[in-house]
Amino acid sequence: MSYLNDNIKYLRKQKGFTQSEFAERIGIKRSLIGAYEEHRAEPKIETIQKMSYLFNLSLDALINRNLGRGMDASLPDSEGRTLRVLPIVVDRDNREMISIVPVQARAGYMHSYSDPEYIQDLPKFNLPLTELYPDKSYRIFQIEGDSMLPVTPGSYVICEYTENWDHMKQGEGYMLITKTNGILFKRVWEDDKNDHLLLKSDNPEHEPFDLSKKELVEVWKSLGLITFDMPEEQKPEEKKADDLVSAINQLQEDVKKLKDRAVN
Repeated sequence: MSYLNDNIKYLRKQKGFTQSEFAERIGIKRSLIGAYEEHRAEPKIETIQKMSYLFNLSLDALINRNLGRGMDASLPDSEGRTLRVLPIVVDRDNREMISIVPVQARAGYMHSYSDPEYIQDLPKFNLPLTELYPDKSYRIFQIEGDSMLPVTPGSYVICEYTENWDHMKQGEGYMLITKTNGILFKRVWEDDKNDHLLLKSDNPEHEPFDLSKKELVEVWKSLGLITFDMPEEQKPEEKKADDLVSAINQLQEDVKKLKDRAVN
């Protein structure tokens, strides 16, 4: 059974689009949206793909899952089986822009991460880097605290949206938006329990801790940094110490080579 027509209506209303606005977003006539929602017509595959991109959902979820019914609240929604609204901002050429969540906006983001008007009001820009792909969604979060040193407080972390939380890579850094623990920037490890994560900081002064996947509302994989904390010039005594370490290492290597020759 296909839930596509019902999902189109449900998702459009969740995004707050009128039929005209929705039609303009995906480049079709408004009358077609009404026909889809009233089960009088089925969209072409090209149109379904545009809807999938706009709503940040897989084709399978869009067609085969009843997104309006939800799921068992006792289970973590790792695969995004219920609706996750990811509001985005586009420029005049319909290219997705990167929204920035500065430190002062973190508390507001916790409550309004799925509100299109709130996301629209965040700072935003285009970042024309070859490492960023046009078919993916990115967001930049400014961090606070020292838990991920040497990444310094105030740095901006460039992140890529992760839809399926079961695909998080072991030991990689992620920005985790949670229900009750705020915004966490941690390295993620799968716990022995399938529905939990073990979160670790790079700063050894911060203890690892468990987090239930049911606590998650958004997951963003960290890709890079923007920082204004430039390293200071190395002091002469520090340079001498580094030179001494290098000399010792070279001496050990030379001694090893001499021993190897003597054996041979």
